[in-house]
Amino acid sequence: MFDFLDSDWFNIGLEIVFLLLISYDIKKYKETKKKEYITNIVLTIGFAIWVLYPYYKSYFGWEESQKSELISTCVDANDTKTCKCVDEAIFKEYTYDEYKLLDKNSTEYKEFTKEAKEDCLDDSWF
Repeated sequence: MFDFLDSDWFNIGLEIVFLLLISYDIKKYKETKKKEYITNIVLTIGFAIWVLYPYYKSYFGWEESQKSELISTCVDANDTKTCKCVDEAIFKEYTYDEYKLLDKNSTEYKEFTKEAKEDCLDDSWF
């Protein structure tokens, strides 16, 4: 039901909302010089970091050599598009250390890869 929370467009939308809120408070502060707008700016930046950090932690947990190591183990050699899509889902979901410690034969991981493949093959706009 809440699959849109994992999409990149949701993250981009949140970033735009936070930038609009911050720019509005900066504009109001310049006009009125009231300190409450500075408080709003600081709180908005803090809330943005608190909300967006979990979405980006996995992106920064992988180095290029680690990504190429995972991509080279892709099983589905005939369909590289699906393979790349599943790899991107893994990069988003797990950090490198979590992925290395993960049991690849567990039902949870198999269900994750199955859902990732279904999402990759889905041609819908959402």
